[in-house]
Amino acid sequence: MKLKVLLKNLPQIDVKGSKEIEVSGIASHSKVVAPGDLFIARRGAAYDGNRFIPEAINSGAVCIFSDVFDPSIRGVTQLIAKDLSQVEALLAAHFWSWPSKELQMVGITGTSGKTTTSYLVHHLFHHFMIPAGLIGTVEYITGVRHCEAPRTTPDVVTNQRLLRDIVKSGAKACVMEVSSHALVQGRVDEIGFDTAIFTNLSHDHLDYHKTMEEYAKAKNLLFRSLAPTRSLEPVAIFNVADPWVKKVSEGTRARCMTFGIEQEADVVASDIRTQSTHTTFVLSYAGQSVPVTLPLIGRYNVENGLAAAATFIARGYALEEIARGLSTATPPPGRLERVDNPLDLKIYVDYAHKEDALRKVLQTVRASTPGRLIVVFGCGGDRDREKRPKMARAAEELADFCFVTSDNPRSEDPLAIIREIASGFTTFRYTLLPDREEAIHGAIDMATPDDLVLIAGKGHEKYQVFASATVPFDDCVVVREYCNKKK
Repeated sequence: MKLKVLLKNLPQIDVKGSKEIEVSGIASHSKVVAPGDLFIARRGAAYDGNRFIPEAINSGAVCIFSDVFDPSIRGVTQLIAKDLSQVEALLAAHFWSWPSKELQMVGITGTSGKTTTSYLVHHLFHHFMIPAGLIGTVEYITGVRHCEAPRTTPDVVTNQRLLRDIVKSGAKACVMEVSSHALVQGRVDEIGFDTAIFTNLSHDHLDYHKTMEEYAKAKNLLFRSLAPTRSLEPVAIFNVADPWVKKVSEGTRARCMTFGIEQEADVVASDIRTQSTHTTFVLSYAGQSVPVTLPLIGRYNVENGLAAAATFIARGYALEEIARGLSTATPPPGRLERVDNPLDLKIYVDYAHKEDALRKVLQTVRASTPGRLIVVFGCGGDRDREKRPKMARAAEELADFCFVTSDNPRSEDPLAIIREIASGFTTFRYTLLPDREEAIHGAIDMATPDDLVLIAGKGHEKYQVFASATVPFDDCVVVREYCNKKK
């Protein structure tokens, strides 16, 4: 695309150099710049993109977009704007021809449940013969291509590129996890959502948002963005049981639908029965009811199933067919994932890394554990420190023994994080083991066939982040290797 075409109808940008150049791509990270790219040198909280302009030019960038003109740069067109964040999304959407306009867009936000709900919605799209892409915490799915996700919601440039790839794959819909950070930072600007889902809000990310009120205000941005100009009537779907629902729904112009368990809501689940491999319940809407067998366990997964069901109820799909679709769903990786092993031990891996999520998953497995419930968990470094002792209290209330270990320590001292977690214990039995592999081994050594081991915090992640390096680490792999060695 010629630069002059790309800049047409965009806000005033100062151009230093030729507008006749051909732009073949857009990159906001110097490491992925290809010949012919436009490089966006954005200032972030941790780095200044202007520092990487020489590297981008060396990689073949033909145009630089920055907030400051550099007269020393020769032979490369420079675009200058005071606030790149106001223009970046427009630029990317224009370059990739507004791909969200060609898709049914479902955005899911909330503290917990985003990933499972996104997989359920994605599964139901395919059940109804609607090919769909997915952008979320575990992976990005564009047609037959699955790639590991480095973050829940990508940057604004990557989002537009992924959405165009999803359209090219033949998809007609996309399900997207939308984090609070992404909403505040404008990463989903210029993406038109038809449906937005709110799962819940609990203590998390307060190192960034500072207060729960600001956290809720960030989530609210998704629902305020729903516009009646889309081809589909915009729908906002809310968990009626969450105390923050009024704040999160404030100012939305969409049609609202609620879901809840055995309470007044539009879409309701009742007669819930949890088994070791599945949960059954009755799904009700507008005077009609159907039985559902969901191949996931726990009341919180019933809520996730209700959110997914409401998405399709809102578009007129039959209740019976939605129930049939839910019955063939599979849980996403690392979400209460049972790890088969030759010792016949009940070992589960789960992503729960917040107090509320840990509490819910412990409540779920506690009900089906005849012996002891042994939990292994830690807390990430450089993140909300207030939740650390709270997670200890959740473990103390619901488990029998705890191995407190490292999660992703990042730049913090792993032992210092662990001590902050342990400050939340009172009389509880626990062991502090900074080495996560050693902690997992300890839990397995302690367990009997009647016990249950829950390894929480990292779920699907296949790495561990330290100050000096990121190293390969997969909870499921560690479990299998150690159990095979012990058999």
